[in-house]
Amino acid sequence: MWPSATQALQAGKAEFMTTITRNDARINVRLPSELKQTIEDAATALGQTVTEFAISTVVREARQVLQDAQVTRLSNRDRNRFLKALDDADAKPNAALKAAARRYGKLRG
Repeated sequence: MWPSATQALQAGKAEFMTTITRNDARINVRLPSELKQTIEDAATALGQTVTEFAISTVVREARQVLQDAQVTRLSNRDRNRFLKALDDADAKPNAALKAAARRYGKLRG
């Protein structure tokens, strides 16, 4: 039994860190057998188990989806209009913007 989840091991002059992770969650997926075979072939091509391949692929994609959801992309035209509006010292917020700011303030507490 190890005294902690992470333990340094001495191997010659190199020090290795071993981390024990408890996998306590599960995802079950039903899919056509030909897709399962494709996944198995891809995992084999990378020298991974199906579980390793599935986890790394799904987690990478999930992180990308979350990152993309936090970014607003503008066309060049819209970017220029947005920057022009920011630079306009005489611009005043309209009623819709004021209402949105109030709603946001209420949501934030």
